[in-house]
Amino acid sequence: MELGIWSLLPPVLALVMVMITRRVLPSLGLGIVVGALMINYEGGNMVLDSITQIASTVGAIFFTSEGINTWEFYIILLLLMLGVIASLITITGGSRAFGEWALTKVKTRVGAQFVAGFLGIIIFIDDYFNSLTVGNVSRPLTDRHRISRAKLAYLVDSTAAPMCVIAPLSSWGAYIITIIGSILITHGVTQYEALQAFMIIAPMNFYAIFAILLVFAVAYFKLDFGPMRAHELRAQQTGELYDENRGGIPGENKEAVAAVQGRVSDLIVPIATLIAATVFFMIMTGIDGTEGQVTLLATFENTDVAAALLYGGLISIIVTVALSFVRKVRGSQIGNGIWTGIKSMLPAVYILVFAWTIIEIIDGLGTGEYLASIIDGNIPLGLLPVLLFIIAGFMAFSTGTSWGTFGIMLPIAAEIAAQTDVTLLLPVLAAVLAGAIFGDHCSPISDTTILSSAGAGSHHIDHVITQLPYALIVAAISIAGFLVLGFTGSLVLSLLVALAVFVLAIVILKMVIKTVYQQA
Repeated sequence: MELGIWSLLPPVLALVMVMITRRVLPSLGLGIVVGALMINYEGGNMVLDSITQIASTVGAIFFTSEGINTWEFYIILLLLMLGVIASLITITGGSRAFGEWALTKVKTRVGAQFVAGFLGIIIFIDDYFNSLTVGNVSRPLTDRHRISRAKLAYLVDSTAAPMCVIAPLSSWGAYIITIIGSILITHGVTQYEALQAFMIIAPMNFYAIFAILLVFAVAYFKLDFGPMRAHELRAQQTGELYDENRGGIPGENKEAVAAVQGRVSDLIVPIATLIAATVFFMIMTGIDGTEGQVTLLATFENTDVAAALLYGGLISIIVTVALSFVRKVRGSQIGNGIWTGIKSMLPAVYILVFAWTIIEIIDGLGTGEYLASIIDGNIPLGLLPVLLFIIAGFMAFSTGTSWGTFGIMLPIAAEIAAQTDVTLLLPVLAAVLAGAIFGDHCSPISDTTILSSAGAGSHHIDHVITQLPYALIVAAISIAGFLVLGFTGSLVLSLLVALAVFVLAIVILKMVIKTVYQQA
């Protein structure tokens, strides 16, 4: 469908409404309806056709013509299972015991934030897995230190995707390496293989690198400003970790209370089981799906992430229920814990369903293709990395999918470089990857952003609003790096310039925070 600039209307409308109303579901719903009407405006019955399309899109989240949708539906099931696991861990006293134990080991707010950040770096296998696991593991610790849920969501989100996009042995890395391999073959580039190209690109991904560094800088230097500062002050002064006036949040289950005196192992064992089982099934499904020689990279390239997460969640639930019986929790309390755990995750499920629906509508409008078509050959070659970074960022922001942005923009960026200056091939690919993560971090319809909110137990819109200023700061740092990289071709020089801007940004932030908030 050729709608040109009008294809931007539904996503922009939804995003603006989210910012104005702070209500995600009605805003996404408006974007879905407007987008469906635009797609079907030439039909015989625009309203009926639009209703049918929306119903069909929502239905396809659960079932397709080939049977059960083993991606979206499995992710929904995983969310519900994690709610159950978290609820049962609370009932067995595991969360309380872990929080009390962690307080004896991690005695400062900075240390608690560092733990969450380091966990985000270590668990890099998959962004969904990272966001949900790190949030759930870190929450008892950060809660005890009165760190707001919005802050925890930022720590989780700003380490999850950035780590996955630069780690070759991750679901993201395997996907990107596959695309890069096709690009190299298409354009006859033979001086390096796909994996080697990926490793060369990784240090050029300024957004991923400095997003991670900023997480630790924010924690260490207490760089809380804007909406984040309001959340942090409320948490420290009142112990209110999120705005309770907004109602319940995903994963927060006030009905589940400790029924017995728990142990640290009551939290560690279920989470460790989830991690071990998921990694095991990722490897097994990867081996199963690999044709020819089975290598570690091929395994991660062909792994079924959604199925592995589902199987890992099921095994973790079985272990958690068994632990509940061992701790002599009554059957009625376990049953209540399962039900309340499911209910606690329903808000996140609703947002995901709406987000996936609007993403399909946006795809039907051709929004991504329009944004990609903006590029032409009438610009200085040195500006190509910056321009592609910005366009990829806006595409991911508008469409809510970094993977979709990779799929569309990486081949386009490669074609531009091949037709103009092939030495810019790897820099422009890095710019697309960086821009996609930037846009993903800013977008309220991004599934990874939604899952980071769910994992951290934060209101989704609070996470989006509080993370946005930090994402923009890293984007500015990245632009400086890509400008130098585009015009000089020097990775070392561009990293040094980006690092200098990063340090300058921290110094300025410290001065501004000290001046503004001390005067206030």
